[in-house]
Amino acid sequence: MSILRMPAVKAETGHRSHASIYNAIRAGLFTKPVQIGERSVGWPSQEVQAINAARIAGQSEAAIRELVIRLHAKRSELATV
Repeated sequence: MSILRMPAVKAETGHRSHASIYNAIRAGLFTKPVQIGERSVGWPSQEVQAINAARIAGQSEAAIRELVIRLHAKRSELATV
């Protein structure tokens, strides 16, 4: 597992700006970033890949929102281990 910084996330997803990623987060269509430093964030690579796979498969926005919820829940499970 690796953590992708914003430039890599934009390249992987096709988003063109930071704002579009954060708009997707607000809409529930992308996972929230994880803190990796005092002023830096990133996204777990497997989460980015899962969301991309859902989009490629043509899943609806509702299905992607459910996926994002499951991905956040999985993060919480990993944190308690």
